[in-house]
Amino acid sequence: MITTPVLLAAGEGTRMKSRIPKILHPILGQPMVWYAFQAVRSSAGRKPVVVIGQGAEGVKDVLGNEVEYCVQVERLGTGHAVQQTESLLRGKTDNVLVTYGDMPLIKSNTLERVVASMQDYQGPLSMLTVMADDPRGFGRIIRGQDGNVIEIVEEIDASPEQLAVRELNPGVYCFNSRWLWESLKKVQLSSKGEYYLTDLVSIAVNEGHQVQTITVSDRTEMIGINTRAHLAEVALVMQDRINQELMSSGVSIIDPHNVYIEPGIKIGQDTVIWPNTFLQGNTVIGEECVIGPNSVIRDTSVGDRCVIFSSVLEGAELENDVDIGPFSHLRKGAHLAQGVHMGNFGEVKNSYLGAGTKLGHFSYLGDATVGPNVNIGAGTITCNFDGEK
Repeated sequence: MITTPVLLAAGEGTRMKSRIPKILHPILGQPMVWYAFQAVRSSAGRKPVVVIGQGAEGVKDVLGNEVEYCVQVERLGTGHAVQQTESLLRGKTDNVLVTYGDMPLIKSNTLERVVASMQDYQGPLSMLTVMADDPRGFGRIIRGQDGNVIEIVEEIDASPEQLAVRELNPGVYCFNSRWLWESLKKVQLSSKGEYYLTDLVSIAVNEGHQVQTITVSDRTEMIGINTRAHLAEVALVMQDRINQELMSSGVSIIDPHNVYIEPGIKIGQDTVIWPNTFLQGNTVIGEECVIGPNSVIRDTSVGDRCVIFSSVLEGAELENDVDIGPFSHLRKGAHLAQGVHMGNFGEVKNSYLGAGTKLGHFSYLGDATVGPNVNIGAGTITCNFDGEK
């Protein structure tokens, strides 16, 4: 049974108060839509479809040709957005999984549970629900006396009794595709001038179908981003996930609330990360290292048993047993061989320092090749200009 994810990413995000489209705002170095895509890709039976609008070219730059694109020219609601994918998907998929580009914390195994729930289910749709005291603007799940879902009421339309309901609709569904395309035609225009995807629930119930629900236990997965405050909230949760994964693999993080570590950073066993450390980009750190405090390491390879104290490394390579800092700067192309010592206020750019070489302090090496066991005195400079150009 083939399931195709549809990622809705056409919203304008006006509450962000930004020239940047909402889904392109970064969280720990990656646009939020990148995280949403990572979650859906494992549940895909075919290429995911991304519905785009404002910032379309930026989304294409992020996701490339790993997805198909569908443009929602008019912003007429979630039901209208899904309807735009019919020409791409009709007759090509059994089920359609719908989720959002502004929900970057949702996990792939949660989406896989929704997809799996459709395998033996004869009804037209399964949906996620979440129990929470803070409704965050989500619609309310209304159940009948028999416990079955009878409708979803949007917060703006809910009565005081309905507003008290704590089972919420985060808007993630898996639909039988043949039923979906026909039922979308029955959705009526709302008072806001939009076609709500939520109306499909009451349509299914009125046809005599039972709507299947899967409850999410981790409420943070359902956080959607509409404001800068939400963006910061999600970043904290994402950082905690990354930290927990690293610590469970044998990395010591002295103060997990005071580090910045982007996704995909690789750190070896028994390495210690001190506070106010920033690990970014394509960075790999070996085993038994001590990193920080007050260090920034970006796109850099660090060997085993290295010490980096209060320094900045960008696009550099360190072999084993290198120690750096405080207040040193390695720029792109710097390669420090085994056992190199680089002290305070040193800078190296596009240069190789041989094994055991020492650059004690106040020196700059640019575009240089230095052999092993060299002692570089204070104030040494290799100039990367020829005096004319």
